[in-house]
Amino acid sequence: MDYRVERDTIGDIHVPAEKYWGAQTQRSKENFPIGSERMPAEIIKAFAILKKSAAKANSDLGLLDSQKAAAISYAADLVLADELNEHFPLVVWQTGSGTQSNMNVNEVLAFVGNKWLEEKGSELRLHPNDDVNKSQSSNDTYPTAMHVASVLKLEDTVIPAVQQLKATLKEKMEAFSGIVKIGRTHLQDATPLTLGQEISGWHRMLEKSEKMITESVDYLKELAIGGTAVGTGLNAHPEFSERVCEAISSYTGKKFVPAPNKFHALTSHDETVYAHGALKALAADMMKIANDVRWLASGPRCGIGEITIPANEPGSSIMPGKVNPTQSEAVTMVATQVMGNDAAIGFAASQGNFELNVFKPVIAYNFLQSSQLLADSIISFDERCAIGIEPNHEQIEKYLNDSLMLVTALNPHIGYENAAKIAKKAFNDNSTLKATAIELGLLTEEEFDKYVIPKEMTTPK
Repeated sequence: MDYRVERDTIGDIHVPAEKYWGAQTQRSKENFPIGSERMPAEIIKAFAILKKSAAKANSDLGLLDSQKAAAISYAADLVLADELNEHFPLVVWQTGSGTQSNMNVNEVLAFVGNKWLEEKGSELRLHPNDDVNKSQSSNDTYPTAMHVASVLKLEDTVIPAVQQLKATLKEKMEAFSGIVKIGRTHLQDATPLTLGQEISGWHRMLEKSEKMITESVDYLKELAIGGTAVGTGLNAHPEFSERVCEAISSYTGKKFVPAPNKFHALTSHDETVYAHGALKALAADMMKIANDVRWLASGPRCGIGEITIPANEPGSSIMPGKVNPTQSEAVTMVATQVMGNDAAIGFAASQGNFELNVFKPVIAYNFLQSSQLLADSIISFDERCAIGIEPNHEQIEKYLNDSLMLVTALNPHIGYENAAKIAKKAFNDNSTLKATAIELGLLTEEEFDKYVIPKEMTTPK
């Protein structure tokens, strides 16, 4: 393999000739052969947005040559266009400040920017630290990239996925509003409701989750940039933070603002903990929805079977004709992963020591993984399961008519204890509620039919 010699403050090191990174990236690559989890692409792209914005701010403030700023912007745009992906090889398990990934971006942008300057005939050259990293520290750039990446992922990926499934459930809720079925609490028969009402509960879960995620995004829009090493803003212009946030806002179409307290922004990640808590709430809701769907669709002959769902693939390698609720299974597995990620993020965020938290990469990795998994699984569940949910009218009617809990409608007329007598005797005798009520002399047939009307039991009266 051909190499070129790069150098940093530690000394010379060989870098593969065809790669655009420099000495610090190479050292990290060699020093952290841990796992296969790469620094998320979303973080690299957020860094590109940040470096482009920082270059603009420094140039506008007269601190960076405009041609250098243009070179950084050119290189950053290539990163955003996915044309330089192979040049970001570092793993998550590196320095906890993300310094080496910050330098990886600095080195690649400097390398590509210098090629551009050469082609333009300029004698100017970019330095990874002095130019691309000007007015910055890894300690404020990495948390800034974390927040930018998280906001983009939540607003552009997670929330649209939630809205898509929410729309499907609204359609089902309205379409099935007249189908009366038996309710279940404690996995036991309960009073009736409509299938539309049952689905409305799922729909409301998504409404609330979307609202909580949206509210959490506001906190993530506060950026650490401008705090530099420990939050004091050393080596950065007083206007740098505001100008960078304005540029990032312009490039992303999202409104970012400087964090009001940079000391907090470097050492605390409570905004991420809060936002991931909203993702965990969404995961919990999706676990419930997916479980309800697979229970209600269980069967086809020996389960509940009140709804049918699409048959997407054979379900067994040994049992012919078996079809399983695989979309529900995928969603529930994702939910457990998100819950595990939430624990990891919570522990990591609690470990800020003095002026810096050094668990940033694992926080970012888990947050972005949760976001992507939730969005992907929700869309898949919607398109391959929820949209195809249909009622099994025959089974719904059977369970409704067989249920002993219709006796609840008699409470106002004969009292709780007499109603309980009817239910218990009907169960023991394997008889109907009506026949038992008549046998006990508590009601006539006409009275029973007047009081026990399942449809009327689905609304207050």
